[in-house]
Parts: sequence; C-alpha cells; structure tokens
Amino acid sequence: MSNALAPLLGASPESGPPGSPNLSAKVSGRAPRLVRVRVDLHLHSRYSHDSSTSLDALIRRAHECGLDRIALTDHNTAEGALELAKLAPELTIVGEEAKTREGELIGLFITRRVPPYLRPEEAMDLIHEMGGLTYIPHPLDRNRSHFRSERIVELADRIDIIETYNPWAGPDANRAAAELAAELGKVAATGSDSHGIEEIGRSWMEVDEYDGPSDFLEKLRRARHVVTSASGTTRRA
Repeated sequence: MSNALAPLLGASPESGPPGSPNLSAKVSGRAPRLVRVRVDLHLHSRYSHDSSTSLDALIRRAHECGLDRIALTDHNTAEGALELAKLAPELTIVGEEAKTREGELIGLFITRRVPPYLRPEEAMDLIHEMGGLTYIPHPLDRNRSHFRSERIVELADRIDIIETYNPWAGPDANRAAAELAAELGKVAATGSDSHGIEEIGRSWMEVDEYDGPSDFLEKLRRARHVVTSASGTTRRA
C-alpha cells in the first residue's frame, strides 16, 4: 500500500458539532461528492495516566498523517476530548475509555464523562442516552482489562462496535475478536490505541462521509481497515 497520505479535509463553519461532516457542498447547492474520511477511533493524550501527548501535538500529528477525524478516548475522563473539540472541532470525535466493573468500554460521540466502575449495562445505557455509540476495545486481550466472551454475548444488544484489531493485542486475541464480532453481527473497528505521538497514523479506517453517529455506525460497517507494517512495532508508551 502506498504511504502517500491525503491532505486533511477542511470543515466549514456550517459543519455542525465535533466529528460531523463537511456540509459545504449541500449549502452551496452542488450535489455532494462521495468522500471518504480517515478515522482513528482509539487514541490517548496526556489526560490519560499512561500518555504524555499534548493536545497541540495530537492535532499536528493528525494533520501530518492525513487523519480527518480522531476519537480521543482517554482513560476515565472526557476532559481532554472536550477540550480538543474546542481547539479542533472538525477533527474531533469526543470519546472516553471508561473502566467498568468488568472490562473497559469506549463511548464515542459523547457529551460528558462516563464515570468509572459502573456496571457495564449502566455505562452503556449512559452512552446511548447521550446519543453516543458503545465500542468494546481489545475485547479478548488477557493482558488488559477486558470482558469475558460470554459477557459480550450477554451484552450484545447494548454493543455497537467491537474492536477487531488492536496493535497491542496478540494475533490470536484479534482473530478471536473478529470471529466474535462476525458471529454477533457487530460492526468491526481497527484502533491504533496510540499512547505515544509516533504511534499515530500507523492504522486507521477509511469511512464514507457521514451525518451523525447513527449514519457513522452504518457506514463504519463498510469501512476499509488499514494496518501498516509499522503498526505495533514499538513498545507502548
């Protein structure tokens, strides 16, 4: 695959809330072109205890890598993501990686913090009440907080997305996650889980431009997953 990266797609003042599409073609009366955007749905900043990446560095790196949207999913806080949405609204999907009583859970397109150590059902319902999407990261990675496979089956009605590639999970865990997602009919996602600035831009998804969380979820089902040879080649920050 070519390493050439497309330029960042700009967003007009009419683009709407953080992470929403560029609506300029519709405003001008022209028929909108089919556009694909590069998205990373799982990464961290200095607002996580295990990352030192500043928001400014995150913005610069996303532009350098040609990423059009990034979901900032810091551990147990949405503070950094909400601040990033103020600095770069056209780039940001507000997210959080919250620890529940059983495993870690990402909320995407959220509007406030998901408190840690809730029951999984409570945390997922809270995300949906905000109009967001639920995303299970590294679901079967035994080295990190994760849900048992039977609990994922029990929670399936509340789950929107299952991460089927995480660079820090072993091949067997990623393969099992992909099989589980397919069995449950869930949307699959590739996440960089970047904790260091150099890890950003090594894996992403290419998704048709979307209009809000529900449309995003539907189009994510048809997304192209891109994993470069550099993905997962360095130790996590």
